[in-house]
Amino acid sequence: MAFIKEECEDFKIEEVFSLKQEDTEEQTACQLTTDQCGSKQQQYIFEMKENSILSLQKYPFAKRSHEEKKRIKELGPDRPNLELQQLSSNRGRAYTRAFSSSSYGKRSWLAGCNVSHAFYCFPCLLFQSPGTETPWTSTGVRDLKHLSEKCKRHESSRSHLDNAMRLQFFGKLSIAEQLDEGCRIGSRRHNEEVTKNRHILSRIIDCVKFCGAFELALRESESLDKPWIFRGLVDLVASLDGVLKEHLENATVFKGTSETVQNELLDCMLSVVREHIVKEAQSSSFLSIQVDETADIATQCQLALVLRYIDAKSNVQESFYELIPLHSATADSIATALKERLGVILPEDQKSKLISQGYDGASVMRGVQKKIQDVYPNAHFIHCYAHQLNLVMQQATSRIPKVRTFFSDLGGFASFFSRSPKCTDVLDKVVARRLPNSGNVTWNFHSRAIYTVFEHREDLIRCFETVRDSDDFDPITIREAGAFAMLLEDQDFKFFLQLFYNIMPHVDLLYTKLQNKDIDLLLIKASIQQFQQDIQKTRNSLHSLVDQSSAGGSQAKRRRSLSPKVHERIATEVCNAILGHTMERFSFTSHLVSATLLQGDRFEQFMWAFPEDTLKRTLKAYPVLNGSKLKTELSLIYCKEEFRACCGAVDLLQLFMENNLEEVFSETITLLKILIITPMTTAEAKRCFSTLKRIKTFLRNSMTQERLNALAMLSVEKKLVTEITDFNQKVIEKFASQKERRAKFIFM
Repeated sequence: MAFIKEECEDFKIEEVFSLKQEDTEEQTACQLTTDQCGSKQQQYIFEMKENSILSLQKYPFAKRSHEEKKRIKELGPDRPNLELQQLSSNRGRAYTRAFSSSSYGKRSWLAGCNVSHAFYCFPCLLFQSPGTETPWTSTGVRDLKHLSEKCKRHESSRSHLDNAMRLQFFGKLSIAEQLDEGCRIGSRRHNEEVTKNRHILSRIIDCVKFCGAFELALRESESLDKPWIFRGLVDLVASLDGVLKEHLENATVFKGTSETVQNELLDCMLSVVREHIVKEAQSSSFLSIQVDETADIATQCQLALVLRYIDAKSNVQESFYELIPLHSATADSIATALKERLGVILPEDQKSKLISQGYDGASVMRGVQKKIQDVYPNAHFIHCYAHQLNLVMQQATSRIPKVRTFFSDLGGFASFFSRSPKCTDVLDKVVARRLPNSGNVTWNFHSRAIYTVFEHREDLIRCFETVRDSDDFDPITIREAGAFAMLLEDQDFKFFLQLFYNIMPHVDLLYTKLQNKDIDLLLIKASIQQFQQDIQKTRNSLHSLVDQSSAGGSQAKRRRSLSPKVHERIATEVCNAILGHTMERFSFTSHLVSATLLQGDRFEQFMWAFPEDTLKRTLKAYPVLNGSKLKTELSLIYCKEEFRACCGAVDLLQLFMENNLEEVFSETITLLKILIITPMTTAEAKRCFSTLKRIKTFLRNSMTQERLNALAMLSVEKKLVTEITDFNQKVIEKFASQKERRAKFIFM
C-alpha cells in the first residue's frame, strides 16, 4: 500500500491506493466519537467566547445588547482548528480529506466550531434574514469534498448577500444617512437624546434598586406610615445630578416615576436577575433545590424556590428564584408547580443535573419528592437537618412529664408580661430585659428564654414581688405574680433551668452551623460528632450538677421537691434521649453514605481496608460516576497525608482546583461537587419567608404576584444585583424593547 500527499483547492488530501479495493460511494461521516464530542462540548461551553458558534446559537445575536453586538462584530468570526477528516474514494482509490486552516483566508465570512466540527456562515448566523440556508446557521457544513462548490453557491444567494450587507452597515451610518447631511444631523441628535434618556433612566433604576433592597415603599398607597419614600429618594438623587433634576422639572410626557413605569422596570429587573441565575445554574455541573411553603398576610399559600449550585468561581450559591402562589398546599399542586419551573431552568438534556431536593420533612413534602423523582431520577430527597434538630429536642423533652411541665412554666413568664403593658413597664424598670416567647418550631426561642431567666432570676423574683405587693394590679395578676415568684425559687425548677442552661449552648451552636449555606455532608458529620461529645460530657457531669443543686437547696422548701437521685435520673434520661434521637436522625443512610468516602479522619483506616460497600452504594445513587476511576483516585487520596488535614468538601475541592488537579482527580471532584451541592437545610427558603412578611404587610397586601417576586428578588439577592455586570444597561435594553413609544431609548 502506498501513500501520496497532494494539495487540493482548499484542503490537504492523503490518497491511499489499494489494488484490491473496489469502487465505493463517498463516505461523509466525520471521524469523531460521541464521547469525545461530549467532553469537548462541556469544555467549550465552560470557555465559551462571545463570537463562538455555540455562544451565538445559545444566545442569539438579536437578543444581545447593543454593546455586545458591536463587540461581536469587532471580534469577527471564530476560526478554530477543526479535527475534521473525510474518507472518499474515486475510481478505485481511497483518500482522506483533512481540514486546512488556509481555507479561512479565502472567505472572510467563513467560521468554524470545534465542538460540532463544522463550518458556518458568520453573517447569516448573526442576522438570519428570511430564506437563510439552515445548514450554514444550525447544523453546519462538514462535506469537505464539495465545500468549495457549496461556498460559491451560498455566496450567490440573496439571503447571504443581505446578511453580509447588514453586518457591514451595523454600527455605521445607514445609506440614507450617508447621502443626506440632514439625516446625519438628526441621527446624531437622536443618539444624544437617547444617551441622556438612558442616563436618567439608569438613575431611576438605582432608586428602585435601593427601595427594593431595603424593602421600602415605592408609592404612597403601599405604606401609609412612610409616604413618598421613592419620590423623596428620586428628588435627593436629582439634587446631586443636574441632568435628572432638569428632566424632572421640564418633562411632561415621561418622567419615569409613575406606577406603570415602576412596575415595568421591576419586571425587567426580575427578568435580568433570573436570566443570570438560570445561566449560572445551567453552566454548573449539578443543581439542587430547596423548597418550603407558608401563608402570607392575605392567607395566600406561597412556595419559596431556592436553587443551590456551584458557580464558575467554585463558590457555593443559594439563589432565590421565585415565590410561587398555590391554590392548595397538596402534593399534586406543589409538584406540578415545581416541575413547570424546573422545565424552564433545566432543558430536557440536562435533567440528570438535578441531584437533590430539600424539604422540611412534612408529610405533604414527602409526597412531592416522589413525584419530582419520577421525572428527575437523580433528585434524592433531603430532610432539612435544622428541622430534624428541632424534632430531636422535641422528642427528648416532650416525653418526660417533669421536663414538659418545666417548659410549660417557662413559657408562662413571657405570656404574663405580654398581656399587660403595666407589667411590662415594671419588667423594664426592674430587669431592663424583655423575655422572648418560647416556641416549639424553632428551639432558638427556647434557649433565649432559658438564658434570660437563668441570668436574671433574682431580678425576675424582685419584679414579680413588686407586682404582687402593688395595689395597681387586679387580683388575678397579683395571684399569678406570686405563683411565678415561688416558681423561680422552687428547687426542681432551678435544677432543670441549670440543666438546660448547660445543654442549650451546644444545641444553639449546632443549629447555627446547620443554617450556614456553606455546610456540607462532611462538615455536618464532624459537627454532629462534636455535638454528641458535648452532650456526653454534660451527661458525665450530672452528678456534680445534682450535688451543686442540692447544696443550694438548704433553705426552707415552699413545696415538696424531687430527690437528688430523681433529678439525676431525669437528667440522664434527657441526655440519653438527645443522644439516641441524634444518632437515629443524623445517621448517613442511602445516598448520604457517600460522604464517608471523603471523611478525612477515616482516610488512614480506608488505606488498609477500602470501603467497597460504601462505594457500591454511592455508584448506585449517582450513576454519573465512573466506578473504576473513582476507586483508583480514592485509593491514591487515602495514601497521601496531605489530604487528611482538609476540613469539609469545600476545602478539599479548593485544594484540587488550586493545584490544577481537575483532570487527575476528575471523578473525585465530581463526587465533591455532588456532596457540596446537596442542601442539608432549607434555611435559605425560610429566610425568604421573612422577606415575604416584611414586603407583603397588612398595608401592602394588594400587590400583584409579579411585583411581589420582583421586590423579593431585589431584597434577597441585593448582593447579586450589584455584582451583575452592566445590570442597569441590561434592564434598559429590556425596557426599551417593550413598546414602540420607547424609541427614545434605542440608538439609531
